[in-house]
Amino acid sequence: MFRAHTTWRALCLVYLGVVAIVFNAGFTLSVSAAEAKSPVKLVAFGDSLTAGYQLKPDQSFPAQLAKALAAKGYAVNVTNAGVSGDTTAAGLERFEWAVPRDTEAVILELGANDALRGQPPAEAKANLERIIVRLKERNIAVLLAGMRAPSNWGDDYLREFNGMYRELADKHGLILFPFFLEGIALQKSMNLDDGMHPNDKGVAVIVENIMPKVEELLREVEGRRAKVQSKS
Repeated sequence: MFRAHTTWRALCLVYLGVVAIVFNAGFTLSVSAAEAKSPVKLVAFGDSLTAGYQLKPDQSFPAQLAKALAAKGYAVNVTNAGVSGDTTAAGLERFEWAVPRDTEAVILELGANDALRGQPPAEAKANLERIIVRLKERNIAVLLAGMRAPSNWGDDYLREFNGMYRELADKHGLILFPFFLEGIALQKSMNLDDGMHPNDKGVAVIVENIMPKVEELLREVEGRRAKVQSKS
């Protein structure tokens, strides 16, 4: 009787051991599959609103966006390619070194400084379009962030400048976030003392507002990855 009990106990232990091995193997495969999925390489390409003018590095738009995406479980490397004072022309000039070749997605935020200087909207639009064409040639997914011109330039200027983002998005099939400063423009508590640049709280609002569009951008990247994999 003792021997039979011992044999049964041994068989149970062997069975449990096999189950444990199978379970652990499955878990390992699952983790490996997740780890094998490389992070999306996203570049935030813009001016001081992107760069984080007078903010600490971890308070900038790219930094706060990266943190928010990680909290949602997304694997994304966000690069800060914002330069304070950049116009659309300046952005076009530095495009080649500002956007690495392995970039998969770009948030394009330029035009505010063109409007502040009263530069012709047609020139700003042409510069943005050249950047967009280069991005599309590289098969990079684009989220275009719109801007609004100051009211002192008159109705015609406002209509032409403010409307160019929608026109470009429609023409090139881009994801559009109509106004980058939505909800924080002219809000004293959300901006620095200059009244134009968002503080860390203002940036947090931008990130919250733009997040659905960024998630749409990431889905577009995943779709492009899937097409490449299906062809290989």
